[in-house]
Amino acid sequence: MGEPVAVVNSSAPIRICDNGGWTDTWFSGHGRIFNIGVSPRVEVQVSVFAGAHGSDRVVVHAENFGRRYVLRPGSGDPLIEAAVDVAGPPEGHAIEISIYSDAPPGASTGTSAALAVALLGALDRLTPGRMTPSEIAAAAHRLEERALGRQSGIQDQLCAAYGGINDIEMSRYPHATVSQLRIPDPLWWELERRLSLVFLGRSHDSSNVHEQVIARFGHQGEASPGLDVLRTMAGRSRDALLAGDLPALGRTMIANTEAQAALHPSLVGRDALAVIEVARAHGALGWKVNGAGGEGGSLTLLNGWDASRKRAMHDAIAGLDPRYRCIPIRLSREGLRVWESR
Repeated sequence: MGEPVAVVNSSAPIRICDNGGWTDTWFSGHGRIFNIGVSPRVEVQVSVFAGAHGSDRVVVHAENFGRRYVLRPGSGDPLIEAAVDVAGPPEGHAIEISIYSDAPPGASTGTSAALAVALLGALDRLTPGRMTPSEIAAAAHRLEERALGRQSGIQDQLCAAYGGINDIEMSRYPHATVSQLRIPDPLWWELERRLSLVFLGRSHDSSNVHEQVIARFGHQGEASPGLDVLRTMAGRSRDALLAGDLPALGRTMIANTEAQAALHPSLVGRDALAVIEVARAHGALGWKVNGAGGEGGSLTLLNGWDASRKRAMHDAIAGLDPRYRCIPIRLSREGLRVWESR
């Protein structure tokens, strides 16, 4: 294609520790969610080339999968297709979209939402006007829910757009207010040091798990006692962190995971239970099955003050099953970033 006339970069964080998850859905009606944006981030680069016409104007480079292809209907990830339909290349130009992340797909950490936010943010830079973080999040949610027909809550897109530690209050689906929690740097650093993200080696389709829970609880709607417990856990998580009480935050993570299991026993799978037992034995303060839960996916662990016990726990988890992996994370103060290379 020659030299690009413009190069736009973007990135967005993934999400962990989503206490109150499930209450950000259409069948919940209203909800409250506590979550934390972290790296590894999803990275997108859009290179723009002049003088292109016809149907083959979008090339996708999926770096993690070693695949480069011309984007046509049915040729690649439908999420990318939907995003390009919303904001395609400028007339007379072609684009190459490069996508990369160290976050494993299907880990229940909102990776697809982070991709949608980062991609829409980059494509938005190619058109007049700029969308706000909330507009980007809403557009990304519409991609997953409407264009792809997936069951999707709203929290992942909001965390990807805003980053940080969030108290999300959904007054009426899908409308929500995001309050970012401001905590002192030493508490931020201590929380970052104590958190672990454990990938269980298998991805899952969270939309399928949603369908199972909806079949069981959807008719109750926002009156469901199980959903009310989860809303309460989100508020308690916020209060614990603002008080600097990490043991209380850990207890809330445990209570939230138990409330998930009460919604449907399949939401806390066998792999998760095995890792939880190792975490308990190594003095972890809390554990949260990330996202919708189910077989595979990941957990957030909150460890005690002893850093050596955390490292020993990581070794013990790796020894349980060669598929299990502790993914290095950093708390992400920023959400969506978009900038141009000069």
